[in-house]
Amino acid sequence: MLAMTWPTTALALLLGYALGSIPFGLLFSWAAGAGDIRKVGSGNIGATNVLRTGKRWAAAATLLFDGGKGLAAVLLARRYLGAEAALVAGFGAFTGHLFPVWLGFRGGKGVATFLGIILALSPLAGVGTALSWIAAAAIWRISSLSALIAAVLAPIYLLMLQQYQFAALAALLAIAIFAMHRDNIRRLLAGNEPRIGATGAGS
Repeated sequence: MLAMTWPTTALALLLGYALGSIPFGLLFSWAAGAGDIRKVGSGNIGATNVLRTGKRWAAAATLLFDGGKGLAAVLLARRYLGAEAALVAGFGAFTGHLFPVWLGFRGGKGVATFLGIILALSPLAGVGTALSWIAAAAIWRISSLSALIAAVLAPIYLLMLQQYQFAALAALLAIAIFAMHRDNIRRLLAGNEPRIGATGAGS
């Protein structure tokens, strides 16, 4: 595998960050007439919090587009900058979602964007990760728990497929997801984490 040049690395990172930093949750909640999503529930700009506004289409659109920007970052970088650049762009997209410059570096928790990145890197592992989230959500009805389970399983799926570089990136992003969910983890341990669709200070 050839080493990337610094200009290519910087371009891939910038491309990923620019896409990842688009605050779709904020945009769709405004479009739905729900106002500033940062003043609702947990204040998070992700799909779970958008759902708390009662605007289901906005929540679904947020989920789709937050995942799509991670997917697009990886695919565009791979197409125009090379396979190594795809990893860098994926990292950039995830970082952009968590820390968007447009919102004072206060963004979402990265789960949908993470899923999009994994799907672009390895469709089979991506589908497995998404199905794991869906299964956990169906069983426990807790978005944060489903996200944490999916984050743990994604690098495992990639390792099983012998996609070791992808697994390393997935593991790094999974650690970040756990860090972003630290308050959720405390509530999970205390048994008072809100369920999907409920009001409260969850994801």
